[in-house]
Amino acid sequence: MKSWKFTPVAIALALAFPAVMAQSNAELLKELQNLQQRMTELEARLKAAESKPAAAPAGAQWGMTPEQLADFNRVMVKTEAIEDNLEAWGMKGLTVSGYIEPAFTYNKRQNRAGFQFLNDQADGYNYDTSYIGAATIDFTKETESGTRWKLTLTPQRGVGAAMGAGIVQEATVSIPITDLQTRLLVGQIPDWSGYEYQQPTLNPFTTHNLLYDFTLPYGYTGAGWDITRGKWWMRGVIGNVNATKKEAGDKSPIIAYRVDYSKGEFDGFGFAGMHGKATNYNTGTNTTTHMFEVDGYYTRGDWTFQGQVSVGQQKDAAITAIDNGDGTLSFQDAKWWGLSALAGYSITPRLQALVRADYLRNDKNGGGTFTWNGYSVIDEDPTSPTFGALLPGNDGYNGLGPDLSGDLNRGANRYALTFGLKYLFNQQTTFKAEYRLDGADRAVFEDVKNGNFKKNNHLLGASVVVAF
Repeated sequence: MKSWKFTPVAIALALAFPAVMAQSNAELLKELQNLQQRMTELEARLKAAESKPAAAPAGAQWGMTPEQLADFNRVMVKTEAIEDNLEAWGMKGLTVSGYIEPAFTYNKRQNRAGFQFLNDQADGYNYDTSYIGAATIDFTKETESGTRWKLTLTPQRGVGAAMGAGIVQEATVSIPITDLQTRLLVGQIPDWSGYEYQQPTLNPFTTHNLLYDFTLPYGYTGAGWDITRGKWWMRGVIGNVNATKKEAGDKSPIIAYRVDYSKGEFDGFGFAGMHGKATNYNTGTNTTTHMFEVDGYYTRGDWTFQGQVSVGQQKDAAITAIDNGDGTLSFQDAKWWGLSALAGYSITPRLQALVRADYLRNDKNGGGTFTWNGYSVIDEDPTSPTFGALLPGNDGYNGLGPDLSGDLNRGANRYALTFGLKYLFNQQTTFKAEYRLDGADRAVFEDVKNGNFKKNNHLLGASVVVAF
């Protein structure tokens, strides 16, 4: 910058040299002073120009310095590279979530207390084990076309363990047909009936209500539809119930459906049903089954209310069989209906008090609900004093069926009353605790300590649910 101070002076002197010879010293001094003033003005203008910010390049955001613009460009390049890599790796549109639920239960009649987590249910599905103590991971991906792919894995404690699909809780694909609200649904689908959810992140209690445990399917395998129209949501499937494939000679599909209506921000209702042939452990075949339920919810302020009404029947599925006297049995139809209601009150934003009341009327033909049958057999032991005779049975664990010392054709009507607390420790962690009284109008709960049957049972349950 120093050269700019002397070059104008030199030029001015060269131009003024002929006139200097003819001018007086006073005039020369005046010219030099004028030139010096001009130089001072030029230097001031240069300094002012240097102190102003550089003009923003085309496309730059107002208020950005050149350094900020460079940083912004680097971020844009990195972001585009990440997006390209995610798409190349198949990670674009993929979400991963999951939870674990270590649980503790005390069951008086079963004479057991302790933790349960990922245990193998070799003794079958029971109301104090069911899906309790699970670990789940869920992968959901949505493509640019709107197709949704979902795989949920739940070892030992999910729908897959109950219906022969191993650790697979859900494996579905939802494909848009005419628009994103009209879809083809295919794969393995957990049952959607009732107001309670299987997942402990959505179920406020540790255990489930009586209707959930004893009157509903586990899930379906097949193809169906998923349609949304305004406040209405409609789903359905045609395929198998509680089975991943059909056995030899079985060619009859079932139809299952669910319709939900969100009336407003605080309330709504839904109904679900299943019709077709389902597993019958009495006959070893599938027999005609019809089930239907209506449920609803209302949430406002600190209060939450939910409820459900269910009804069902299955041909030849009653617990008590008829001895034909020739070594064979005849079976009667199972029929049932039930109610369940839940109320919750938020004591604080994190602490909720809960109460749930359930009733299951199941006295017809010795009792029996959906797939809860097959307890009566013919004694085939030739050394037994009752060889060839009918051996009546019931489910003494869950309290289903007749009092074996009374009227075998009269099943027990069941009820359950559950009190609980749910505490949100943080956004990922929830603590639950409950006391549950199960009862019946017949002595159908076996006390395993002495083999006697009682009319009631007591359960304590607790769990911690950690989700991400």
